[in-house]
Amino acid sequence: MDNILTARGLVKKYPKFTLGELDFELPKGFATALIGANGAGKTTLIDTLCGVIRKTAGEVTYFGKDTDIDRENVRERIGYCSAQNFFPSGWRACDIAQSMSIAYKKFDRDKFNKLCDEIDVDNEFAKPPVKMSKQSDGNRMRTALAAVFARETDLLILDEPGSSLDPLMRDRLCDRLRDYLDEGNGEKSILFSTHNIADMENAADYAIFMDKGRIIERGFVEDLKEKYVIVRGEPSDYDKAKAIMLSHSVNKTVFEGLALSENAPKFEELPAVCERPTLQQLSVGLLKFAEERK
Repeated sequence: MDNILTARGLVKKYPKFTLGELDFELPKGFATALIGANGAGKTTLIDTLCGVIRKTAGEVTYFGKDTDIDRENVRERIGYCSAQNFFPSGWRACDIAQSMSIAYKKFDRDKFNKLCDEIDVDNEFAKPPVKMSKQSDGNRMRTALAAVFARETDLLILDEPGSSLDPLMRDRLCDRLRDYLDEGNGEKSILFSTHNIADMENAADYAIFMDKGRIIERGFVEDLKEKYVIVRGEPSDYDKAKAIMLSHSVNKTVFEGLALSENAPKFEELPAVCERPTLQQLSVGLLKFAEERK
């Protein structure tokens, strides 16, 4: 399988936080969800991959051959969207369209205006135009996403694109991400970070789980759902079960936890019920396991 991006030995050091050392790949033609709690390093990783901040060590290869993010042909192919202050607060949509037209050869101004109309945000024909500082967080994010989708790119890298969107708009964003992949016929790819994984699950083909600057699990979502199970049983069996669960909790009526599916026969002997996890359940279980190991 081809990879759209490969990282080897990637490190970014701050006085009180270190990202890495990371080794991973983004499979070509798929949407990868970058999942982790606040402070896990998701934004640091995305900003490092996009050249917003400089890495301390390691190498990133883009599109199978380029290692310099600053090369024009690399930046032209990547659509980047930050969760915070993507455009200056005093700009209006017409300013955004003008700057994007100058910065990128394949920015479609008509498509930008059409997308702004479709998602009900200010566009360059609004009377009067509204500055970004006067818009809600959701409107600012929708405008930034419209600007990214109006470009012709091969890789989207989106930092918490659904964080300020309402549930309906997150659903539409998932549809837009799927459309982007479909239009590429296997040549386009997406990396997006999220902590609202329940609303973004339909957009994720591959997942990378992070904790405290390190990758704790990764793989295709369907494979991970085969690798792990959610276990539920009677509280009286909790002590026996927790020894073979990765993460767990118990109350007066039930115990529940995440375990490797290879241990399912042992749980059935208790008896306990094993179920296929959702991506949300998998995320919570893996992150709890990472915390409990510390």
